[in-house]
Amino acid sequence: MIPNAEGLAREDRDRSTVPILALDVPTPERALALVGEIPGALWVKVGLQLFTASGPGVVRALRERGHRVFLDLKLHDIPNTVARAVEAAAALEVELLTVHASGGSAMLRAAQAAAGGAGGPRLLAVTLLTSLSGAEVGEAWGRAAVSPVVEVRRLAALAREAGLAGVVASVHEVPQIREEAGAELLVLTPGIRLAGDDAGDQARVATPAEAARLGIDFIVIGRTVTAAPDPAAAWARVEEGILRGARGVQRSP
Repeated sequence: MIPNAEGLAREDRDRSTVPILALDVPTPERALALVGEIPGALWVKVGLQLFTASGPGVVRALRERGHRVFLDLKLHDIPNTVARAVEAAAALEVELLTVHASGGSAMLRAAQAAAGGAGGPRLLAVTLLTSLSGAEVGEAWGRAAVSPVVEVRRLAALAREAGLAGVVASVHEVPQIREEAGAELLVLTPGIRLAGDDAGDQARVATPAEAARLGIDFIVIGRTVTAAPDPAAAWARVEEGILRGARGVQRSP
C-alpha cells in the first residue's frame, strides 16, 4: 500500500497521484465483495453499469464503508436537467462527478452552480473518451480529420472557463492541458493498464508509473486489477508503479 494513503486523498496532498478502483461490475454484491478483496482501495468509481443496476443504494453502501466515491455518469443533457442531476449526486455525498465538456458552456456553468461550494462534488469535464481515436472522433463530428490533442486542449479550456475543478483525458494529452488550462486544473485519467496487459477497448492507454511521472491527480484502474487472478496483488503493483513514477516528477513551486 502507498504510505499515508489517507493523506494522498486530502486536499492538502502535494498533488500526488491517487488511484481509483473502477467497480465496473453488474451487481452491488459483486462491488462490495471486490472492495473487500482489495482493502487498499480508498477511492472507488461507480459508473453507468453499476449505477443503472443498483441505483444510489450502492453509493450509500460504499460511503458507509468509508470509501470515497467517484460517480462517473458523464452527464450530458440540457442545463436544467444536468443541474438537477448534480444536486442529486451531491445529496449522495459523492466527491467527484463527471459531465461531458461537449455539453457546452451553459450546461457546464449550470452544473457547477448546482454543485455548490465546499462540500459539494468536484466536477470533472470529460474531454474525449479514451476509447476514441482521432479518426473516430472525426467520423462522429463530421470532420475529415481530428487531432485529439487539439480537441482536448480546447475542451479543457472550456471547462476551466466554466469554473469546473478538472477534466478527464488520456495521459497523452496532459502536457497540453497543463499548458492551456494551468496546473491547478485537476486531471483524471482512465485507460490505465499494468505493463504487459492488453489495452482492451481503450485507444490511448498508459501505465501507473507513466501517469505519476506526469503528475496526474487521479487515475482509474479497472480490468487490469479486477480481472487479475489476484486483485490485491495487482493493486499493489499499481501503487508501486505510482511511487516509482512519482520519483521522476518535476513540479513547479
